[in-house]
Amino acid sequence: MENSAETIFFENLHLHPDAMEGIASMGFSKPTPVQEQAIPVILSGADLIACAQTGTGKTAAFLIPIIHHILTQTRSGTQALVIVPTRELTVQIDQQLQGLGYYSGISSKAVYGGGDGAGWELEKTALTQGCDVIIGTPGKLLQHMVMGYVQLDSLKFLILDEADRMLDMGFYEDIMRILDYLPKKRQNLMFSATMPPQIRQMAKAIMHKPVEISLALAKPAEGIMQSACLVQESDKARLIHHLLEGKKMESILVFASTKSSVKQLAKTLADIPGFSVRAMHSDLDQPTREATLNSYRNREFQILVATDILSRGIDIDRIELVINYNVPQDAEDYVHRVGRTARAENTGLAITLISPRELESFKRIEKLVGYQIYRMKLPDGFKEGHAPATPERPHRSYNRKKKG
Repeated sequence: MENSAETIFFENLHLHPDAMEGIASMGFSKPTPVQEQAIPVILSGADLIACAQTGTGKTAAFLIPIIHHILTQTRSGTQALVIVPTRELTVQIDQQLQGLGYYSGISSKAVYGGGDGAGWELEKTALTQGCDVIIGTPGKLLQHMVMGYVQLDSLKFLILDEADRMLDMGFYEDIMRILDYLPKKRQNLMFSATMPPQIRQMAKAIMHKPVEISLALAKPAEGIMQSACLVQESDKARLIHHLLEGKKMESILVFASTKSSVKQLAKTLADIPGFSVRAMHSDLDQPTREATLNSYRNREFQILVATDILSRGIDIDRIELVINYNVPQDAEDYVHRVGRTARAENTGLAITLISPRELESFKRIEKLVGYQIYRMKLPDGFKEGHAPATPERPHRSYNRKKKG
């Protein structure tokens, strides 16, 4: 591992001085593992498939070399198109680009649904006249493209971020249609937390001899104390109330599987003394969702109840507690959900509430992470489901040393 010292600092990547200023202004000192591997590949001009979980710094892994390219080449028209699954991630990437590109004069536009007529016209102007980077959701981008005015002749980069999530959401056909509007000669970058067969199929269709890097699906971060409760479905909301009452916490994120359960649970938790609660789901219009996220980041309320819209890609610091009100059906979504806490080497707590009918789904999660998660004993007055054997202590992944 001694040769890795050559690329441990951003200075070793020979980036444009204005790009380095932006990196410093964001407080970055050395590349994360995905940045260390991906940035040189992108700078070399090769296509890239990167298997990297959210929270590993992958957004900067593609934004930094794109900023460098824009600063070192003749700027004409839109240089990069970033396609992402959700509005929230579109806005977040645009904000990070504004930060990293602050000293570069980089222009960008976020293109997503849920806006008004004025928003549409601003998007149309950016797509017609060209700005350096366009970040958008597949459906909204395609709506503009079929109108015939989108100018992408100068495009150098296509980035598919959270590619597996986009396929899960049914965007495969939209993405393939978008490709018909793009120049054939371009650099393709695909970032995905997992690499299912359909991702391989898409990569084969659009990429030329891609370099592959893989950090695999990371296990939950070392600083996360994970635990679970086997409890009757009807007792879950009351149990959360019991666990939080009298506690002093500034930032709690509760995941529920459906919009209706998010709405109902937010109302139920609103009567916990000392806590204020808001809900986040796809029925809210975009300005409300953005305002809610900003208020949560600024600690203006303590509990955010959300669907999986927030499980991937959303960067919020210092979340102290994540509660899974429902066990996610996809075991990998568990890793993404609990990964909202204990970010940037902080610590955090994740609690999953398991009804008897969710037990098999939770066992799949334990198989994926490779260990049994500690089962909390229920307080008096709560009825437990069928519980397997209980480990001796809560699991912290840094307590599990590899043998040999």
